[in-house]
Amino acid sequence: MGYTVAEKIIKAHLIDGSLVQGSEIAIKIDQTLTQDATGTMAYLQFESMGLDRVQTEVSVSYVDHNTLQEDWKNMDDHRYLQSVAARYGIWFSRPGNGICHQVHLERFGLPGKTLLGSDSHTPTGGGLGMLAIGAGGLDVAVAMGGGAFHLVMPHIVGVKLTGKLQGATSAKDIILELLRRETVKGGVGNIYEYFGEGVSSLSVTQRATICNMGAELGATTSLFPSDEKTRAFLEMRGRGSQWVPLQADSDAHFSRIIEIHLDTLKPMIAQPHSPDNVVPVESIAGIPVDQVVIGSCTNSSLEDLAAVAAIVKGKVIDPRVSAGITPGSRTTLLAAEKAGILGELIRAGFRILESACGPCIGMGFAPKSGGVSVRSFNRNFEGRSGTADAKVYLSSPETAAAAALTGKITDPSQFIIERPNLDTYLLEGIALAGDAMLIPPLALEEAKKVVIERGPNIKPCPSPVPIADTVSLPVLLKTGDNISTDDIMPAGAKVLPLRSNIPEISKFVFTRLDPDFWKRAQEAGACIIVGGSNYGQGSSREHAALAPMYLGVKAVLVKSFARIHKANLINYGILPLIFVNPEDYTTIDQQDILEFTNLYNILDRGESTFEIFNTSKKQYIKVKLDVDERSRHILRAGGLVPYTRGGGK
Repeated sequence: MGYTVAEKIIKAHLIDGSLVQGSEIAIKIDQTLTQDATGTMAYLQFESMGLDRVQTEVSVSYVDHNTLQEDWKNMDDHRYLQSVAARYGIWFSRPGNGICHQVHLERFGLPGKTLLGSDSHTPTGGGLGMLAIGAGGLDVAVAMGGGAFHLVMPHIVGVKLTGKLQGATSAKDIILELLRRETVKGGVGNIYEYFGEGVSSLSVTQRATICNMGAELGATTSLFPSDEKTRAFLEMRGRGSQWVPLQADSDAHFSRIIEIHLDTLKPMIAQPHSPDNVVPVESIAGIPVDQVVIGSCTNSSLEDLAAVAAIVKGKVIDPRVSAGITPGSRTTLLAAEKAGILGELIRAGFRILESACGPCIGMGFAPKSGGVSVRSFNRNFEGRSGTADAKVYLSSPETAAAAALTGKITDPSQFIIERPNLDTYLLEGIALAGDAMLIPPLALEEAKKVVIERGPNIKPCPSPVPIADTVSLPVLLKTGDNISTDDIMPAGAKVLPLRSNIPEISKFVFTRLDPDFWKRAQEAGACIIVGGSNYGQGSSREHAALAPMYLGVKAVLVKSFARIHKANLINYGILPLIFVNPEDYTTIDQQDILEFTNLYNILDRGESTFEIFNTSKKQYIKVKLDVDERSRHILRAGGLVPYTRGGGK
């Protein structure tokens, strides 16, 4: 039996385990990326390893999240990141150079390589035929040190694309349709691999959009084959010699196959407040719109901006709409200027925002109170925009542009879109951008002379305290389903600058759900969180595990976990438990006391199912610790750092 593209890459990088779905494997990582919201902690952890240099083929530190500099904190972090990059052989992408996923696709991504990034949208690289996976910063630090990345061998789900996109329908509509079918938790434990005749009609940037938002499925990653479109993309960026073809074998086996007919696909839109609340645009057309934002790591390429410019050319946005554009990179911005795209957008009334994550993570351009915002982004969790009661819709750039012109949600099919050949402008943009904003690694001897800059906001990473053998934990918070890492650890201009200061950022844990959580956690000393299904969806931010660990959260008991968050909990010594009987969730109330006994024996012997006692209700609850042997040892040690210091035992 042949192999899928994903299996071929995994097989070539396999260090331990076998290609048996559901079993633990360890793979070698070729490339890593970090961004500034997660990078400071990742590099503090890497420094503690005592190495002179990263052990990967390529590691890149991007500054794209914390670019609003209201005081000294963000720039202090940027100086730390730049000096660490110089010291340890890491590329540094300066503020303003662009969004990490867009820049990495343009400058470093390669088919057949593995990429581990401390951002959940790292799978964007799958558009180039990479195995690109999002993870917590601690896992990325280990990979930079030459360590393997451990995961459960995913199921490979084939997505067969037939036909060709028509009119104003775009790649964003493909992934929105898949989210409509699969939901935000349907992809847990899966890799989505695209194949079929429809693949050849999609550009690499279109493929990247699909892979990027595959993170919203809860998937391990998504990827496309490497074909002539991939070769052309690399050649246009001066990297054609690095192209390798990569296709699934004709007799490759998929766990299951989903088929999407591109010919008949309609423009789609995700309604508030979840990326899978998807309907055809035409079904909700007419809803008044207050704001439109186009960009983010999902839809900020030159191709996306050109589609918007084609729709708004010679027109002006509706008077009631505030509209903004975030170009994905400095290269894209310069190419858009050379192509005349930028001028069309400005004349139409768009505000040109910095090439950064910006509004997608609540860093500026927040909607009005109760406002409706149509965004070509990847997440519309409640409050993520920076406005608690805003209603955020997710759409393609084409649908967003139509809304900007009409002042209401509008099917873009009524607009004729001319899609120009952008190759010449792209080359000019690359030539104009140069490498001034991308700083290469220093030679080892020069790197050793670098003095790392540490401002007062850079604090050491707190060490976890292992859970006791017998412990009684109050249920400090009970949550519902689909709790995101934004709910656990908010982003935004107020919180993000504290990412390198755990004592301060911990004061914001769960503030959206319970403003008094930090105070109650201080009083409790140790506690447990109880939640529903798909707990920890969304961003890879390890602070959603690190800050709760600092506050004394010892265990989280839920119906099911999102993949990255579960791994982060393990890395920081927090027990990730699931209900054996989901109906037991209803029997637990906030402030109940749950008693754990003989935990060390349970961890040492590898018991996956055991009972805990609700002392408040006088009843036993059966729970499961669904982790592999290595993770049990990590939990026994109190986290990945003490486990590693102990020699991995």
